[in-house]
Amino acid sequence: MHLKARGRQLILGKVVLVTGVARQLGGRLVRRIQRDPEVDRVIGVDAVPPGHHLGGADFVRADIRQPAIARVLAEHAVDTVVHMDVTGTPLGAGGRTSVKETNVIGTMQLLGACQKSPTVRRLVVKSSTSVYGSAPRDPAVFTETTPPKSLPSGGFAKDAVEVEGYVRGFARRRPDVAVSVLRFANILGPCADSPLAEYFSLPLLPTVFGYDPRLQFVHEDDVIDVLRIAAHDPRRGTLNSGTFNVAGDGVLLLSQCSRRLGRPTVPVFLPAVRWVGQALRSVGASDFSPEQIRLLTHGRVVSTAQMRDTLGFEPKYTTAETFADFARSRGPGLLPPDALARAVDRVAHLPFRPFTPPAVPAVSPVATPGTE
Repeated sequence: MHLKARGRQLILGKVVLVTGVARQLGGRLVRRIQRDPEVDRVIGVDAVPPGHHLGGADFVRADIRQPAIARVLAEHAVDTVVHMDVTGTPLGAGGRTSVKETNVIGTMQLLGACQKSPTVRRLVVKSSTSVYGSAPRDPAVFTETTPPKSLPSGGFAKDAVEVEGYVRGFARRRPDVAVSVLRFANILGPCADSPLAEYFSLPLLPTVFGYDPRLQFVHEDDVIDVLRIAAHDPRRGTLNSGTFNVAGDGVLLLSQCSRRLGRPTVPVFLPAVRWVGQALRSVGASDFSPEQIRLLTHGRVVSTAQMRDTLGFEPKYTTAETFADFARSRGPGLLPPDALARAVDRVAHLPFRPFTPPAVPAVSPVATPGTE
């Protein structure tokens, strides 16, 4: 087993395996953690070769949906696994079926391999706050222990719920393994490739008439930093196990997002939004799934107290700063954001004068013939 002691401090993670390294986030994490002096080797795993550099990491082409992943763990004596291959968007030509199989079946195979491995001592899983769902009677703020009012019925959100269920089962069977589940809010940044990033890249943003949901974001730079801390924390020397919400401070309304992008909204009634979503999916423009529609209707806000208190992590970017960095990477929209904001401010500061109906002139009663 790969352990190294410094006084009373125990350092784990000398051999780290990262899944999903063909994606930008996975590749960035590999390049980051191999700079840690406590890490001896980093093994990057994916079903396709990455199109970016992995630094000095070893790349192993393996499909986590296949039992061969167990041989990879054994051959390299891996003691820390960071499971990044849980995502809502296909890689390359893969469709929704391929994504679901990787998310669910791939996680099952990976956990089965970890359960049999005598060297694995730490598991970090990338999850999502979408496990809470979005419903009209949701609490104002979700904590890690708040049950959802309505479980997600499909798409990536349902995958994340199933993945977390398998992870909890693994933790019961292997109590000697430190398990951390990081529930990320919507990840944005210059390289973001999530369904919500695709939505915000549309020239016109379809919205649900009468709703202006609250949204939270986390910057991709903060995602890398907190994953590294969860994988091992030499500053505190603790085994940070548990489930943690990860998001930037503050919230933004969907209307604020559209103004900052300079992209006008198209409010439509809820049934029509579903039709728009089907049309967008048919042309491959955006994954406008039912869960995405619920998010853009009711929103979602989570508490990050455990992230700070237990992991000791403080995001560098707030929700507003994260969105601003994302907006800069997407270029100008149809409407200049500054001019649009000034116009909205001018309308908001117009003096309000209540409407007074015009006076109706009094009408003399008309005598009815035959009466006096």
